[in-house]
Amino acid sequence: MGGVADLLGTLPTALLVGLGGALGALARYAVDVALDGGRRSTFAVNAVGSLALGALVAASPTDGTLALLGTGFCGAFTTFSSFAVNVVRAADAGQFRLAVADALGTLAAALLGVGIGVWLGGLW
Repeated sequence: MGGVADLLGTLPTALLVGLGGALGALARYAVDVALDGGRRSTFAVNAVGSLALGALVAASPTDGTLALLGTGFCGAFTTFSSFAVNVVRAADAGQFRLAVADALGTLAAALLGVGIGVWLGGLW
């Protein structure tokens, strides 16, 4: 391959994860700003991040690329903790339908995203 693949192969894994994580966190923040934060933002990053990770894994990347984009970027971009807080807050407020819809909707979107990502990644 050469180029970027060679560079990624020479950097320590922790550095690749950190760099990817920094970029993923910035992208996560950008989505929060664009969607005014909250439930929609959390749903969007989890669905899109799942699709991206599925595509990445299916494309059989190098270890360095997987560390940078999979563990680093996708790991920081997606958020299970915010998702869990949203569900618990809705349930605590007595909004049980919203809590269940959020939990099941996010899970379904993430699984569908991975499936589509794997399919797309297999085409590359």
